[in-house]
Amino acid sequence: MGIYLTGAPDVARGSAREMRAASAMKDTLSRSSLFAASMVLALGCATSSPTAANDTTVAGIYEEQAESIAGHLAQFDDVDFNVFTGQRWTDLHKTHVQNVVVHWPDGHTTSGLDKHIEVLKAMFVWAPDTRIKVHLIKVGQADWTGVVGVMEGTFTQPMPTPDGKSIPPTGKAYKLTIATFAHWTAAGSIDEEYLFWDNRELMREIGLE
Repeated sequence: MGIYLTGAPDVARGSAREMRAASAMKDTLSRSSLFAASMVLALGCATSSPTAANDTTVAGIYEEQAESIAGHLAQFDDVDFNVFTGQRWTDLHKTHVQNVVVHWPDGHTTSGLDKHIEVLKAMFVWAPDTRIKVHLIKVGQADWTGVVGVMEGTFTQPMPTPDGKSIPPTGKAYKLTIATFAHWTAAGSIDEEYLFWDNRELMREIGLE
């Protein structure tokens, strides 16, 4: 009984010390956890903000390019469907620069809008109903556009030849798949074109091969 009575205060004091130590440790851990959480939050904000800003910038650039490409493709629809098909040559200056460079399917290249128009006009001499009324594929990237269309016509008039003579018409029609790749300037005009179609197939369809 005496041992119990004399030992009880020491046990109580020991328990109190342990409780104070535990409380102090708890406070320390709480402060450490709060500090760690704050650092994580701060680091998260620091790393996510630039990424979000970059994402916004990329999205903005993509949207701007998409709008520009759509506008250029719409202009080229008008060039083929109305200007070319309707032989409205004086309207070509609205979409082409004066010194436009054009690469033709037979491998030769012309420089200048007047020369470009001269070659286009020659196509209507022997096939006055030449036309492009559909673009099957339309694509674009940055300042380039590409279209795949269908050109049709009928060989109803004499075809002039380089020696000054002419080939009599066969009355046969042609229908070719063609492609045009165009480079657009910052001002929104075409300064270079690549044209593709099969000239041998054209000769075959109009009865010259």
